[in-house]
Amino acid sequence: MPQAIKKAIFPVGGLGTRFLPATKSMPKEMLPIVDKPLIQYAVEEAAEAGVEEFIFVTGRGKSAIEDHFDHSTELEDTLAARGKDSALDVVRAMMREPGSVAYIRQQEPAGLGHAVWCARHLIGDQPVAVLLADDLILPQKGKPGCLAEMVTAWQETGGNMVAAMEVAPDQTSSYGIITPGKTKGILTEVNELVEKPQPKDAPSNLAVVGRYIIEPGVFTELAQQNRGAGGEIQLTDSLAKRIGQAPFHGALFSGERFDCGSKLGFLQANIQFALSRDDLASDFSTWLKAQTF
Repeated sequence: MPQAIKKAIFPVGGLGTRFLPATKSMPKEMLPIVDKPLIQYAVEEAAEAGVEEFIFVTGRGKSAIEDHFDHSTELEDTLAARGKDSALDVVRAMMREPGSVAYIRQQEPAGLGHAVWCARHLIGDQPVAVLLADDLILPQKGKPGCLAEMVTAWQETGGNMVAAMEVAPDQTSSYGIITPGKTKGILTEVNELVEKPQPKDAPSNLAVVGRYIIEPGVFTELAQQNRGAGGEIQLTDSLAKRIGQAPFHGALFSGERFDCGSKLGFLQANIQFALSRDDLASDFSTWLKAQTF
């Protein structure tokens, strides 16, 4: 039986240039979907899946993320004094256990693989989850989040696992694409990974999105510091090198994924998450239907 997944890495060192000027002084991971920043959704998804240690790989200008997951004495005291108990509960609920959150600085933007490798000393010889906050996944009603679905499936297989979704054939050049093997339930064996192939060269339309479970051998590959697409150290390249040495599967999750690294995906996510909220859905839906676009 594989080990439990108790640790998760959150690479949050990117510049967020597609959201300038909003991200000039605010991390893109702090952009709100309704009333909660992207990074908090990712942390809550990891906690639901059983993660107990949260490792953020940051860069310059990311202190707002550290502040977000820390106590704000002035704010909490003010809310308590004013009797705003519901708001105080919201603020305190986002706190993790003392000592369960760590921050590591990625000194250069050298790719996702490099960001994950920077956390190697805190992982040791254990499997670990990796979550990209700007890949936001709205769970299907009544079902667990994406990472929880993956962890349940991973308990049967071990090895490496990526979240996977079908994309339009003309979009394969924006994703890592799986060469599929056998399929069982939500899992498809990964025979090969191709990074951002042109549609005519794509082995399938099964794309990797920002959730991973990786075994320690991936860190051995990342340590080689080999550069791939875009001159960066790609996580998918190291995963591909582990094929044949450890089980590797793609998990077709049940939720709806939004690319919040793009403005369109960010706007779509705000609408869908608002419509999923009991406190907003009715009034917001009524307003949307009354609009003439």
